[in-house]
Amino acid sequence: MEIIELLKSILYGIVEGVTEFLPISSTGHLLLLEEFLPMNASEAFMEMFDVVVQLGAILAVVVVYFNKLNPFAPRKSQKQKRQTWAIWGKVVIGCIPAAVFGFLFDDWMDEHFYNAYVVAAMLILYGLLFIVLETKNRKRSFSVQTVAQLSYVGAVMIGLFQILAMVPGTSRSGVTILGAMLLGVSRVAAAEFSFFLSIPIMFGASGLKLVKFVLNGNTLADTEIWILAGGVVSAFIVALIAIRFLMSYIKRHDFKAFGYYRIALGLLVLAYFLMQIFVNMPVAPAA
Repeated sequence: MEIIELLKSILYGIVEGVTEFLPISSTGHLLLLEEFLPMNASEAFMEMFDVVVQLGAILAVVVVYFNKLNPFAPRKSQKQKRQTWAIWGKVVIGCIPAAVFGFLFDDWMDEHFYNAYVVAAMLILYGLLFIVLETKNRKRSFSVQTVAQLSYVGAVMIGLFQILAMVPGTSRSGVTILGAMLLGVSRVAAAEFSFFLSIPIMFGASGLKLVKFVLNGNTLADTEIWILAGGVVSAFIVALIAIRFLMSYIKRHDFKAFGYYRIALGLLVLAYFLMQIFVNMPVAPAA
């Protein structure tokens, strides 16, 4: 049984790694996975696992962009080092809105909005927004081509868009990419800045979940540590591939395909859970 749970956690990590940075909502996919292949673990552990498994995906960003984000790289000129520090400055101020709102309302949002119908609605809504925006962007020339060209005001505004990701099913990467493109940021720069914003936000979210897990009197058994590690490691490996795929893809294509995929997945989630209601509906006794 322990091996089975470990294999499940690896699968969860694979799904997390694929969906965290593609703008298709990791929450929507994990919701379906938990429905069809639930792990034999407590609710408290799963609540923590679903957030902490994101650490693997975040470490993938750090590895892929280590040189670009390292202000101490000896091969960088003084100008390049200043530009790197400026990127970090934009990331920090871009994270402040989501960090404040997340700290204040994270539990409340989970309690009131974490359900299949909200997830399905957000998948469909933002799928439509991607299609509409990319249709308008067909002949558009973006004014900001690199993260270095992004202003501090622009970083704060993208950070405000990131607050919307607190609604499950929205996709943190999806909403920040949409917001950035609305502000005139190119697809590549929007995706990169979305990745960079995820580093402090998701490290903070994972740390907060772990602290709450412990403060609520929970402890990790040896088996649970291995399960958590399996999810994090698999998320890391798969996220490395997903990030490189996305960056290669959007250099030649737009985000419409992801919009259509979101709509299809949202309709699938909605149909499945509505069907569950009808299947479990009590039958009135015959007269």
